[in-house]
Amino acid sequence: MDRPPLAPPPPDAAPPPDVPGQTLLAVVPGMDRPGPVADFLAHLAYERGLSHNSIIAYGGDLVAFEDFLRSSGKDLLQAAEEDILSFLEAAKRSGLAEHTLARRLVSLKVFFRFAVAGGLIPRNPARSLESPRMWKILPHTLSVPEVEALLAAPDPSTPRGLRDRALLETLYATGLRASELVGLTLDAIHPDEHVVRVVGKGNKERIVPIGRQALDAIRDWLENGRPHYVPRRGSQALFLSKKGGSLTRIWLWRLIRRYAAAAGIAKHLSPHTLRHSFATHLLEHGADLRAIQEMLGHADISTTQIYTHVDLERLKFMHSAFHPRA
Repeated sequence: MDRPPLAPPPPDAAPPPDVPGQTLLAVVPGMDRPGPVADFLAHLAYERGLSHNSIIAYGGDLVAFEDFLRSSGKDLLQAAEEDILSFLEAAKRSGLAEHTLARRLVSLKVFFRFAVAGGLIPRNPARSLESPRMWKILPHTLSVPEVEALLAAPDPSTPRGLRDRALLETLYATGLRASELVGLTLDAIHPDEHVVRVVGKGNKERIVPIGRQALDAIRDWLENGRPHYVPRRGSQALFLSKKGGSLTRIWLWRLIRRYAAAAGIAKHLSPHTLRHSFATHLLEHGADLRAIQEMLGHADISTTQIYTHVDLERLKFMHSAFHPRA
């Protein structure tokens, strides 16, 4: 015997709780803002069937970007690639995790694809940005005045200050990794040739130029500071700890944070910040990308190309200043 058809629910009946997107208005950031974001989130829920957690993540990312754009008088559909880069750079400076930065870019890429498909914008401003490695193109860097303030923070009237100044000068002058810096030996410095012999990743050796100011700081440390530190038997380490042993990367990280605070620099610094600043400042002053790659010890030029994104504003200025139809 056939069962009678189910009667339709009354018009004011609540929909079943497991229908995709039913709770969007209540829980998803952005659904209270009529416009393309709400339309996009509804599309994700009803047409693509994404989970509520995924839609919440998309909504939060887009609302954060909208709020960021509002400070410059733009709306979401007016965003350009440089706005996305600036947004992610600010998020990274605030301490956002790398995987969260990557997810934010994915959210923007998917939204702008939706906007292009719907005829809301002519092109996707995020189309040339590679999601999985996006966080890598946003390294922390210091301005030249900030670097100068950091390098001037150690007190050169004490052995410890001489050592710390030489450390910081060498780090900025060469762009070494933290492990490479603390691993330098006495015979690694060649002052007559103005170079440092470095053993990097994979035990690969490379030669890196070093400037006069860093060499002067090293000379002061060797003549007036290091004799006050009794090295452990057989130690050829260039830079010594208070007990005469080799330094560690963790110790170097703490040292940089301490001197950054003393110099009034509020940014979150690490040894890599000076490495990034070294490369960025070289590129800003016209250095060849291949030469920077060799100095940094990058096996792949694509790793070095992160600095071309950091230097985007300078390139835009050069284009505007010199292109006849800019």
